[in-house]
Amino acid sequence: MTGLSDSFQRPINYLRISVTDRCNLRCVYCMPQDGVKLMSHADILTYEEIRTVAQAAAELGMNKVRITGGEPLVRLGLPGLVAMLAQIENIDDLSLTTNGTLLGRYAGELKSAGLRRVNVSLDTIKPERFSAITGGDGNLDDVLEGIEVARSVGLNPVKLNNVVISGVNDDELLDFARKTTTDGWHVRFIELMPVVGEKEVNPSQFISVGEMRQRLEILGELEPCQPSVGNGPARYFQLPGAKGTIGFITPVSEHFCVECNRLRLTADGKLRSCLLSENEVDLRQPLRGGVSSAGLKELIEEAVALKPRRHHLAEGCIPKDRPFSQVGG
Repeated sequence: MTGLSDSFQRPINYLRISVTDRCNLRCVYCMPQDGVKLMSHADILTYEEIRTVAQAAAELGMNKVRITGGEPLVRLGLPGLVAMLAQIENIDDLSLTTNGTLLGRYAGELKSAGLRRVNVSLDTIKPERFSAITGGDGNLDDVLEGIEVARSVGLNPVKLNNVVISGVNDDELLDFARKTTTDGWHVRFIELMPVVGEKEVNPSQFISVGEMRQRLEILGELEPCQPSVGNGPARYFQLPGAKGTIGFITPVSEHFCVECNRLRLTADGKLRSCLLSENEVDLRQPLRGGVSSAGLKELIEEAVALKPRRHHLAEGCIPKDRPFSQVGG
């Protein structure tokens, strides 16, 4: 391995792979109300093509891979892809982000295939509110069952991603935080991003991590701690006596671009240098044109070179080309 660094000397060692733009939920902060135009199956990378990209990336020094969507578990045969990626010698951390609705069905198979751990998106533990946030298509009990099955088969730590939205679910901050003590949950509170597809969200719905922490003070002092594993920007804390952890992710109030170590491969084969940038390098056409391993690595290096210093949300610069459901978060 040679190791990759961008033009700002940030090491790039983390590849997020979206395997589908499809999802069985329609979460309000992720998918536009009218939905999105789905990609054709012919445009989606095959598992073999994804493995080829991951192999080249690993040979360049990218040793951490996360599978995302859409909802990755709606794509048939996903454990087969996990097995392919787990066999790549230089990849030492292989994880998955899911909405959890199908996790109970596949957790054991995913673990056997080589998946290390899983993140579950969960914004409420109130059934009626869950239905409202997810577009009425999901069942909270399925998600809660999936979390417990994942924990039982060893996909640990199971991290729960909670996007905090004022007037929607912010009254559950304390409930989720208490779960880190009572149930050993690992909860990560995430600031709401100011865009859903091409629609900007209401600024009044935004709650900063600073405000979240103030609200949690009633439960006791948050002691900083280090996560056992992880590749992301969260900062972790524990309440007194808690076995679980509380993480905070601040994409808006305190961007973490200076530490960003990732690239994103979209389901249709575009390598994206930043979640909030429209710069992409096409890999699908070269892959289907018989590009060599060396040529593929050059394209990956091109994407790394395009990586910007930081996003510009504060200046109102919001990408319009893809909804989050097509980028993989």
